[in-house]
Formats: sequence, C-alpha cells, structure tokens
Amino acid sequence: MNQEDEVEPTPPAGSVDDDARAVRRRSGETESSRANRGWWDRNADEYQVEHGPFLGDDRFVWCPEGLDEAEAGLLGPASGLPGRDVLEIGAGAAQCSRWLAARGARPVALDLSHRQLQHALRIGAGFPLVQADAGALPFPDGAFDLACSAYGALPFVADPVRVLREVRRVLRPGGRFVFSVTHPIRWAFPDEPGPEGLSVAASYFDRTPYVEQDETGDAVYVEHHRTIGDRVRDVVAAGFRLADLVEPEWPDWNHQEWGGWSPLRGHLIPGTAIFVCDR
Repeated sequence: MNQEDEVEPTPPAGSVDDDARAVRRRSGETESSRANRGWWDRNADEYQVEHGPFLGDDRFVWCPEGLDEAEAGLLGPASGLPGRDVLEIGAGAAQCSRWLAARGARPVALDLSHRQLQHALRIGAGFPLVQADAGALPFPDGAFDLACSAYGALPFVADPVRVLREVRRVLRPGGRFVFSVTHPIRWAFPDEPGPEGLSVAASYFDRTPYVEQDETGDAVYVEHHRTIGDRVRDVVAAGFRLADLVEPEWPDWNHQEWGGWSPLRGHLIPGTAIFVCDR
C-alpha cells in the first residue's frame, strides 16, 4: 500500500500519543527505529507505573496472559541456567534478566530506550545494561548461550530477518532464542478488550505498518505486522530451526486487562505467539 488508509486504524498495541494521528503507511528501518526510541523514552515512566506491578521486579513474564518462564521452561530447565550467558533483547526494566541472574545465569540486558534502562538501574541491576539497536548488536560472534525477548524489538522493526540474523550471529552453536510478539491474528481485530474487539475489522493479510505520526507527518510510533507464515519464514531465513510455536491460553486467575488483551478476548482468540528457535 503506497498511500495512507482513509480509515483511522485502532492501535494493535499501546496507545496513541497526545496529538498524534494513527494511520497505516510504509515505514522503513531508520524511521521506525527513531520513532520507537523516542516513544519508549517518553512513555517508559507511564509504562512501568501501569504494568510494573504485573511484571514484578524479578519475574520472567512472556506475555499479558501471564505465562511465566518458571512454569514454561522455554529456555530450557532452570537447572541448566547457572553459568549460561544470556542476552535479553528489548529488556525494558530488565525484569527477565533479574530473574535469570537470580538463577545463576549471566544476563546482559539490551534496550533501544535509555529511559527504560534507567528504570532497570532504579530497580537494581547487577549485570550489564546496554543501549543499542537490535539490528546491530554490539557483541562478538558466539558471545551467548541463550537469547530471549518478551515483546521486545521484533514487533517494532521493519526488517525482522536482520534482527534474527544478528541474534543467531551472537549465539553459540546449539544456542536458543525465544521471543514473544503480539499474535498476528490480532491485527484483524480492533484493539479493544470488550465485545467490540471481537469482530474482524481489517485484513489479516495487510502488512502495512501501523504508524502514529505528528502534525508534520513524522512517525512517533511504529509497529510492523507479520503473518504467522511470515514469522516462520523469517526464522528459517535467518538460519534458525523452529523448535516450537506457543500460543498461550488465557488462565482463569488472570483478571486484568492490558490494552486489547482481556479475559473475554483471551478465552476466544490468541493474543500472543512465542517462537522457540534453535541455532
């Protein structure tokens, strides 16, 4: 699609900045990176206030459904974590890295946003914090045993294969990368937690990015859509083997709403897709 849609789209995740207009249009690597760095720097405080209690300071939560790594073991058994070098991509306040460190791993928490990493420092981090773009990881080949990303980086980049290849490069042979993203089916539905979010409103096959832009037309937030098939092909194109694709069901204990995620929707359609990739 070369022109902006005439219909104002609803956000697939997150919320529109004040005075920003939501559109569907192309957005390349440079614009997407610049916009999302600025968005997370501006919104990190609000994000941590709103979602920090659910995420905890040292829990490893994969998604709004509340799937916990302690239960899921997607990175492997916890008994195998001591001494392992682990890269967390899109770490935010580094809650996942803190959980990993408590189990004897040696994590490095990386995020595009300086403000998010300041929250990691506020909570406390006895491990390296690195501000960098996931598409250009500042690490040598084979530096890590494991890598993980809970809703970090991949939903926000124009070239996911570039990121996946970078992750594969810094993993040692036999390493594993696990990442979670918004389930692609949700792009066909309005981002609403109630009944109004249960009717298809857009084409699942429309890959046009969701963009929030200011009055001059500059992007202030960008999110990119890939179908399930696209994600699988991206993983394979980067040289990984897809070991598992997890679609967490909504648990009965979770009564919270998070943007368009809710118990109502979660019991009917998947909200998260988690890809388990082996090098």
